[in-house]
Amino acid sequence: MAQPTEYIVIKALENGVNVIGLTRGSDTRFHHSEKLDRNEVMIAQFTEHTSAVKVRGKAVIQTSHGEMNTGE
Repeated sequence: MAQPTEYIVIKALENGVNVIGLTRGSDTRFHHSEKLDRNEVMIAQFTEHTSAVKVRGKAVIQTSHGEMNTGE
């Protein structure tokens, strides 16, 4: 059985915030992207395919490690 994975919460503070998922492995690639408008919230999970998430634009990101703001 797979280990539970961590969730992150991303709340857009402006229109057009990009959330991009990156693959695992020796050859990291973009595999998914979403565009959020102001006050939209996305809950993302790290999986066997997703090793990183890139956020472009002003947003609040919450993880089990704390909260941070982007685009400041």
